[in-house]
Amino acid sequence: MSATETYAIRSSFFDITATASDPQKIEQQARYIEDGLLLINAGKVVSLRPWLEAEGALPIACPVLDRRGSLIVPGFIDCHIHYPQTEMVGAFGEQLLSWLENYTFPTEGQYHSAEHAAAMSEFFLQQLLSNGTTSALIFGTVHPESVEALFQAAERREMRIIAGKVMMDRNAPDYLLESAEQSYQQTRALIQRWHKRGRLGYALTPRFAPTSSPALLEKVTQLHQEFPDTWIHTHLAENPQEVAWVKKLFPEQAGYLDVYHHYQLTGPRSVFAHCLHLQPEEWRCLHHTDSAIAFCPTSNLFLGSGLFNLQRSWQEQIKIGIGTDIGAGTTFNLLQTLGEAYKVGQLQHYKLHASEAFYHATLGGARALSLDHLIGNFMPGKEADFVVLQPAATPLQKMRWHNSRDIWEKLFVLMTLGDDRTIAETWINGQCAWRQQHGERA
Repeated sequence: MSATETYAIRSSFFDITATASDPQKIEQQARYIEDGLLLINAGKVVSLRPWLEAEGALPIACPVLDRRGSLIVPGFIDCHIHYPQTEMVGAFGEQLLSWLENYTFPTEGQYHSAEHAAAMSEFFLQQLLSNGTTSALIFGTVHPESVEALFQAAERREMRIIAGKVMMDRNAPDYLLESAEQSYQQTRALIQRWHKRGRLGYALTPRFAPTSSPALLEKVTQLHQEFPDTWIHTHLAENPQEVAWVKKLFPEQAGYLDVYHHYQLTGPRSVFAHCLHLQPEEWRCLHHTDSAIAFCPTSNLFLGSGLFNLQRSWQEQIKIGIGTDIGAGTTFNLLQTLGEAYKVGQLQHYKLHASEAFYHATLGGARALSLDHLIGNFMPGKEADFVVLQPAATPLQKMRWHNSRDIWEKLFVLMTLGDDRTIAETWINGQCAWRQQHGERA
């Protein structure tokens, strides 16, 4: 299909039509059409209707792609991921701080090389697409080259991503440190070159409070004031030792979140990864500032960091998205990540329903990134990012799918048994960007 052509796809469809403030009400906003027709023009959704209703209203000579037997859902949205850590997934035996020192920092040191960054950007984005992820909030490294390469590769694919170079001036190896002024100048240049260019957005990315001096955080504040529609992307309260370290480094602040809040880095476009060890006043601050949390279950379990309190996030009315957190996370696949999120909930006597899980991975994630006016479901005018799921990807999936009583059980089977084999096609901006049988760009 050409970028400007009008065409339609016939299949089964599922999406969540409106954002939610109560997990019990998400089912009421859900839409499942067993035999539907998605009409697309110039990369945007025109309509989604039942086949019998839409067939007679199709434009003359409009091509119809037949994907019956599949389930099409909005593209998955990854709200926290480190692309340079792709090559160190599955690093053994550490918790957060020693893991950074022994694995992460040496790996990130390679990204001064534009050639290495370009090669890994290509590999990383192909991993996203082959797992059905169409948008992501992404960490680079401290090197401008890392972000240049990522944005270039994403722009060629017309992907909607938000990314930024790491800002870091202390408590890391010398080869990864910068001055506060250098960080400001390099970040400012990247914002001017890439922010709001096509479908790209820029996130100011102080790694976390322990690697940020007050002088650096002041520069982040200055940049956010100069470019108020940029995002803030960092880590918060992932590990108990990290929380104690922040208290020693910033004794004048009331707590970990107060460090960021003091520098005016909370707000509607601020996304804080993890948030496992929050104090009551920190939950309240996230709510009052309309900040968002990225819940990263596979990472939290892999590093032994703790269990995220999803129920508390609903009680406090805080926006939530799902993050794979590659490379402490162990899969690019958001279906698998949702399966792990369910287990995290079970350990806390919270039952993560399939409707809520798919909400967090689609429209809820879009809302967490302040992108729900553009992506996240199949409402008219939304950008046509979606995933064609193959429910019968394995004999076990096929058996469970056909034995399931309703769409909720079918979705739950997908998030507990699904993986990259379940992703048949990934569509970006109305164009097929990845197809299973080729295993490469369509």
